[in-house]
Amino acid sequence: MKVTVERAQLLKSLGHVHRVVERRNTIPILGNVLVRAEGAKLSLKATDLDLEVTETLAAETATAGSTTVPAHMFYDIVRKLPDGSQIVLEGDGDRSVLAIRAGRSRFTLQTLPENDFPDLAAGDMSHSFSLAAKDVKRLIDRTQFAISTEETRYYLNGIYLHAAGTPKAATLRGVATDGHRLAQLDLVQPKGAAGMPGVIVPRKTVGEVQRLIEDSEAEVTIELSQAKIRFTIGNVVLTSKLIDGTFPDYGRVIPQNNDKELVVDKKDFEAAVDRVSTISSERGRAVKLSLSSGKLVLSVTNPDSGSATEELEVEYASDALDIGFNSRYLLDIAAQIEGEVATLRLADPGSPTLVQDRDDKSALYVLMPMRV
Repeated sequence: MKVTVERAQLLKSLGHVHRVVERRNTIPILGNVLVRAEGAKLSLKATDLDLEVTETLAAETATAGSTTVPAHMFYDIVRKLPDGSQIVLEGDGDRSVLAIRAGRSRFTLQTLPENDFPDLAAGDMSHSFSLAAKDVKRLIDRTQFAISTEETRYYLNGIYLHAAGTPKAATLRGVATDGHRLAQLDLVQPKGAAGMPGVIVPRKTVGEVQRLIEDSEAEVTIELSQAKIRFTIGNVVLTSKLIDGTFPDYGRVIPQNNDKELVVDKKDFEAAVDRVSTISSERGRAVKLSLSSGKLVLSVTNPDSGSATEELEVEYASDALDIGFNSRYLLDIAAQIEGEVATLRLADPGSPTLVQDRDDKSALYVLMPMRV
């Protein structure tokens, strides 16, 4: 194999694929990236057996061929080569090494045979649809924070993607929850998504897709089946296994009859919660919201360090109410509100609260209260 490629392009592509490779591997080949040159293209592929990323870039191939080299070391070498240089990759199959040349620099890396490289064969995908990259990014941004990190509840370790809504207003919905809070976002259902199976996209996959979207004007093609999902973004193809589990009936925890409405300026509310929570203990993080007509008092009491209170003018006309929340969860949700005004619908100190952007109802958040 002998191929010449431009450094900037190779670095960008390696940057996309090498992230998938775990630093510690019991199977040596999983630490490698598959490099394949043919025609005017060089393709790079990396996998961790659950997730596979392939990217194709322009190159000048003198001799077609393929091999695998250590992913992180290859990336570091290319990163440190001079900007603007042309990189020549030359494989010597007999000696199991790949030579990397650029200007006066020369490296050789040990290779492993490509025959050992696993292929995450996707099989037939039952559904295929396209979304604007900015919509995919928004769906991930608005729900990702609520994904559970508890390995025992593995079925909550991702975003539940499914068709929802009514026949007249069909949506593609993403939901994530960790049992303490829930985030849900609806997009207009794209053509081809009707009747798709509900799938749980793993946290690592979600993070990689989010990082791969560099141009919000681009289009993302999504193909899926019961077991796999594939995202195609420009020259990058990401294929992933799905979480094999049943996502809970989340509709049951979304409150329908919360009759007390609190309307707050999002920025003021976020800043006030942030300030008073400075006093809260690492373990508790509880902030108390005391509501009365037109007024909200936020307070934190920490027996070890002191107390803090802050008062805000709000729109609230229901009965007085005291309710406690985890301040970090409250800030996470406030950060998702895109508009200037947030609406909180409350019931009582022991029931979940519904939070939404006053002017955009496509996203909703549910937060469980704490005892304070």
